[in-house]
Amino acid sequence: MAVYKIFPTADTTMYSAYPALNTGLDEILDISTTNVGAFDPNPQTSRALVKFSTTEINDVLQNKIGANTWAANLRLFLAEAEGITGDTTLKIYPISSSWNMGTGKFLDTPPVTNGVGWTWRTLSGSNAWTTASFAAFVTASFTGSNGGGGTWYTASSISGLNVTQSQTFSYYDDKDVNVGVTDIIHAWYSGAFENNGFIVKHDNEFTNTIATYLKYFSRDTHTIYPPCLEFKWNDYVHSSGELPFLNTTPANVSIAENPGTFYSQSVNIFRVNSRPQYPARVWQTGSWYTQNYALPTASYWALKDLDTDEYVIDFDTTYTKLSCDATGSYFKMYMNGLEPERYYKILIQTTINGNTIVFDNDYSFKVVNG
Repeated sequence: MAVYKIFPTADTTMYSAYPALNTGLDEILDISTTNVGAFDPNPQTSRALVKFSTTEINDVLQNKIGANTWAANLRLFLAEAEGITGDTTLKIYPISSSWNMGTGKFLDTPPVTNGVGWTWRTLSGSNAWTTASFAAFVTASFTGSNGGGGTWYTASSISGLNVTQSQTFSYYDDKDVNVGVTDIIHAWYSGAFENNGFIVKHDNEFTNTIATYLKYFSRDTHTIYPPCLEFKWNDYVHSSGELPFLNTTPANVSIAENPGTFYSQSVNIFRVNSRPQYPARVWQTGSWYTQNYALPTASYWALKDLDTDEYVIDFDTTYTKLSCDATGSYFKMYMNGLEPERYYKILIQTTINGNTIVFDNDYSFKVVNG
């Protein structure tokens, strides 16, 4: 598999209007600006923190990707958007200090303050966010006397790494966050600075005169849309030997090595069997039905959630390219990079004689907790 996802070990929202409030178990990550605060006439903001396991990141880089070329994207999935009137930009930075997720929710009464908030990194009254005398490459942003809101890196000691990322949405754009964070992962992995996760915030928070609400599903969501860190790498190899290429249509394409159910720890190589639907008439001594064909080199796989019909992994001309050996075309999949207790459908795309064809024959499987 050349696409692999890991899920957060911690996430939360910090609110400038409620400096001590912890929301570590909220189902929503709130990245919003308000032009009037509840108890303060100044503009207010909220920022999301998302952290992924260093052990899991290192395992992906060392034991799955290896020497292959790779990229990583931070992905957040939209739950609600309001107040979008033009271009809206979100900024993504690596956090420079450790923090504790806590167990609070926004509407808890009394408020829970046992974890990170706008003022404190760990719990109310302990380990405040730095507001002055920052370390090299570190900064923060707040307004008035309401110091806090996190600290983050804007650069790295390693030349050439861009650790400041952003994504801009126009009014009609998809509002999901899907931003490249490859350089940030490189900085963590190389030891340039410690992995304390990402902070996601509006670009112009305290100067925004229009309330803008962007709310994303958190790791505690009861949906199939938790945040994820998505790794992609190019594991394509092609060595078809004497296997003929499929070069005519219509064609029959099927998926082999699919028992239908996989434990989340499973790693599976799906085989793609293909042949012309109407073969040329030739004299031969064996059955034509035993002859497999290699799909053209411009062939790719994708994965859909069977219930929602949404792409979990879309076709990608670099990262979901079908490999091939003397037996036929194939691709590898690590099941623990997928949400368990869901059904998934495999699609195959190829180009034959200038025609791009998607084979959707309802070949599906389920990942179960094991």
